[in-house]
Amino acid sequence: MADAASERTLLEHRNAWLDKPSLRAVYHDLYRRMADAMVPGRTLEIGGGTGNLKTFVPDAVSTDIQLASWLDVVCDAHVLPFPESAFDNIVMFDVFHHLERPRLFLEEAVRILPRGGRVIMVEPAMTPVSTFFYHHFHPEPVDMDADPFAVAEPDPDRDPYDSNQAVPSLMFQQRKARLASELPDLELKACKKLSLFVYPLTGGFRPWSLMPSSLVPTLLRVEDALLPILGALMAFRILIVLERR
Repeated sequence: MADAASERTLLEHRNAWLDKPSLRAVYHDLYRRMADAMVPGRTLEIGGGTGNLKTFVPDAVSTDIQLASWLDVVCDAHVLPFPESAFDNIVMFDVFHHLERPRLFLEEAVRILPRGGRVIMVEPAMTPVSTFFYHHFHPEPVDMDADPFAVAEPDPDRDPYDSNQAVPSLMFQQRKARLASELPDLELKACKKLSLFVYPLTGGFRPWSLMPSSLVPTLLRVEDALLPILGALMAFRILIVLERR
């Protein structure tokens, strides 16, 4: 479970979200894309520590490994306290790359989703430009040699903010054949590159921003037009949709 330092980090992220309209504008666009990928039914949010999804999905059940007043359930994503077929959507934003054993989480997702249910996530993308940025200007590590399919038991004392930003690209882009072989109950429906330059210019959850919020909607439309050309070179995020077979 989280310690005092992790709880401070959660509060800092919550405050940054409230204080930075440019960051909220970018995230609102990404949450909208996630909501558009959902199927009808009940929605579970994993890692809802900053409490943002409910702007788009008010009846979502929000969970996190850390306690916060705006959460519905505190739990570990590797061992979800819900019965089989309890939810139709599982949604997570910048959470999957923090999981110590992502395969265990996906096995849990298979258990609590019915056929046709979906896991929807937005995660860091590893492209030439974004990988350079994440390596040199972002505090979270990038380890392209990691095995995201490892099955060892999670460490209960691990810091929930430990991470490897490479994990989503490794599992859903570079090793798709292994994903299909080892997790056959999940079909990769989409793996779409997003976010070119607007997000890094907001500064993320850091205190600075180079992007006025008034420009965000226009520049996001420019990004959408440029993504087919520049996405493979410099996209910073990927939208991943998995469906329970």
